[in-house]
Amino acid sequence: MAETDRSALFGGAVPAGIQTRDVMKDDFGYEVPIESVPLPSNGVAYSPESPLHGQETIDIRAMTAREEDILTSRALIKKGTVITELIKSCLTDKRINVSDMLVGDRNAIMVALRITGYGSDYNVEAECPKCNARSKQTFDLSALPIKRLEYAPIESGRNIFEFKLPITKKTVHFKFLTGRDEEEINTVLERAKKQGALADNLVTSRLQYSIVAIDSKTDRGAINGFIRNMPARDSMELRRHIDSSEPGIDMKGELDCPSCNEISEVRIPLGASFFWPDAER
Repeated sequence: MAETDRSALFGGAVPAGIQTRDVMKDDFGYEVPIESVPLPSNGVAYSPESPLHGQETIDIRAMTAREEDILTSRALIKKGTVITELIKSCLTDKRINVSDMLVGDRNAIMVALRITGYGSDYNVEAECPKCNARSKQTFDLSALPIKRLEYAPIESGRNIFEFKLPITKKTVHFKFLTGRDEEEINTVLERAKKQGALADNLVTSRLQYSIVAIDSKTDRGAINGFIRNMPARDSMELRRHIDSSEPGIDMKGELDCPSCNEISEVRIPLGASFFWPDAER
């Protein structure tokens, strides 16, 4: 990612008579870097009215102490909107609705923000899949591959894709989850836990948010009933298809185990040290 020369960032028009200044640039001779981040979705799934439509990259401002305040906000943590507010704070184009962004695009921005703020080395404790021993590992975030969207929507500019279930032979129209969907799912699950619900219905909850139609039927009651009773193989194959097709960042790296000396590919755990490098030292 290359540093570029950009003007000071302001979200809207400045009222007459009010003078604005870039304190860091004017008083200290330092410009906060602007980085261009690849969008895994290539902007294909956003409507023509969205600033993200057809965009292959997005510009962000590097993290500052202001963003550290966001990350430690108890109110935002409790509300479950910390990541949304963090991304919103760092986007240069303030027209973008961060909640409507695909999760994979948001994840790409999160990784880029972490790199701009604290560097690409991510030190975290991980478990060896061979011997189950836990050890400190260092993963290079800048080396994570981008998983581009290679699966065309049913119509350009719409976040709707098609898949035929292998057992029931039903045609499912689904969407890739957005930041708003993730926040709502987490809220529903947390509410269920507080009410004493024992069953973990994460699978059906995510499918309820993903599926928008089954054989052209869009009634939510009918769709939710189908999801709860669909054959396990249909559910598994649909989830596999969504996972394999969803654009984003491939959060996998090599773990070199000091206990058994095996090198294995693992999913990189997102611990406290992702945004706080000193948290697990």
